[in-house]
Amino acid sequence: MPDLVGDCPFPLGRHPNADELTAASTKWLVDGCPELSPKRKQALWGLQAGLLTARCYPYCPPERMRIVADFLGYLFHLDNISDGMLTNETSVLADSVMNAHWFTEKYMPTNGQPQQEISAGKLARDYWARCMKNCKPGPAHRFKETLEQFFESVNLQAQDRDANQIPDLESFIDIRRDTSGCKSTFDLIEYAYDLDVPQEVLEHPVIEALKQGSNDLVAWSNDIFSYNVEQARGDDTHNLIPIFMEHHNMNLQEAVDKVGKLCKDTIDAFVSNIERIPDFGDERVNREVKIYVQGLQDWIVGSLHWSFETERYFGKDGQKVKETRIVPLLPKRAEET
Repeated sequence: MPDLVGDCPFPLGRHPNADELTAASTKWLVDGCPELSPKRKQALWGLQAGLLTARCYPYCPPERMRIVADFLGYLFHLDNISDGMLTNETSVLADSVMNAHWFTEKYMPTNGQPQQEISAGKLARDYWARCMKNCKPGPAHRFKETLEQFFESVNLQAQDRDANQIPDLESFIDIRRDTSGCKSTFDLIEYAYDLDVPQEVLEHPVIEALKQGSNDLVAWSNDIFSYNVEQARGDDTHNLIPIFMEHHNMNLQEAVDKVGKLCKDTIDAFVSNIERIPDFGDERVNREVKIYVQGLQDWIVGSLHWSFETERYFGKDGQKVKETRIVPLLPKRAEET
């Protein structure tokens, strides 16, 4: 693997409540998914989503940190249960989850939704009700908007999976910027630090470039980290590595090297764009932009290091892989329940 950690110049943080946060948030998620098999529940404990939160929001107040951690763990859970779903099944999941965000007080099924709320909806209603107690209007609106974009992209991914189709590079990159879930997690930077950055500031070309750069780095590095387990279960169509292999006639190592080069270029561009942030003519806005961009930077470095701390990609061998950057390919196997 490329030396992505070595390519990243940013300092790594860690919230002091990381261990306590991880335990409490994981218990909330496991208790809220009684239908999961013991193996899948154990995988949620190995995920260490609370530690990812502690890495990417290291200065967040503890009470807000817990809500962010609950969402990050939940987002991975959505990724797990949507993998392998048919297109119509992802639509049912999306409708149930978004119902909880639009009707926070109680479950109000619309046409086509089950009369009994599924666990994914109940979990979403729980964390969102807590979040809305002190979330400012701007990030609350943006969060719901970007979460809907996430589900739309998951639906497109399911269509490709149904057709056994590997998308071309340009189409994939557009979809991947939404399937990563990063847009919603970036909205939570504002929630975590009690910000409400004006929409026109977030849409400034330099800020847009910084958001896209952090998103691309997180998503593309994840394609490297997750490739092995995805290829082993035969679910690797939405990943940059097989796209370069399929459409650009590369072997596996060439494709991995290519994605690594894209990641390094993205980090370098992010560093350059930090120097281009303008003065927005308002002291409060400038302060909030500085905190927000720090959050985007923390996501880059935090996600890179966490990917070797979680058991999601390399099992118990994360530290060894981090040191050697050698990944033995897993044999092909059927999807485990």
